[in-house]
Amino acid sequence: MRLVVVSAGLSVPSSTRLLADRLAAVAAADHAAGQPAAEVRVIELRDLAVDIAHTFTTGFPAPPLADAFAAVAGADGVIAVTPVFSASYSGLFKSFFDALSVTDEDALTGTPVLIGATGGTARHSLVLDHALRPLFAHLKAVVVPTGVYAASEDWGAEGLDARIERAAGSWRRSRRGSSRRGRRGRRGTPSRRSRRSRSAWRRCGPAGETTVRRVRRVRPR
Repeated sequence: MRLVVVSAGLSVPSSTRLLADRLAAVAAADHAAGQPAAEVRVIELRDLAVDIAHTFTTGFPAPPLADAFAAVAGADGVIAVTPVFSASYSGLFKSFFDALSVTDEDALTGTPVLIGATGGTARHSLVLDHALRPLFAHLKAVVVPTGVYAASEDWGAEGLDARIERAAGSWRRSRRGSSRRGRRGRRGTPSRRSRRSRSAWRRCGPAGETTVRRVRRVRPR
């Protein structure tokens, strides 16, 4: 299983990255029981911020960003976590998935996505249902029913670990259901879309040249 974690935290250390790591650890540990170990990759959007901005002006993602796009498109599951700004996801978080969907509109089709968010107060917890869930539903992902919001007071308090465990269990059930339905034609005869995704995952080296040549041009907005 290839699990990709997308973290939009800006600071170092980051509570957003901490939540993402804890969600990934539980999901990967559960998968490893009696099965091959999960392959986990973490994408820090902070490191790609300039490349994301340039994608909208140049029309093509830089190699590091193209490599991140290929990883997301080839993943068996995605964990996406953002800090809350103005009662919604961060602009960096949204811009990454905007650029991804323009270069490959089917990148997340059928992919189980576990959503998470962090903020300074519990009053922003509805960001999961009012912002993140509609975003990934629009991108045709399978949004896991249970997400995790962590406010500042949740760290070190009782209850957060249990919510993370419940969310990981919900993600596991969603992934199994997606596998039974044969996501992206991976069962039987591979579809053109699934062959392209696997090719991107295998062939995109450090330079990411293969993916850069294959993506569509992004029209400036």
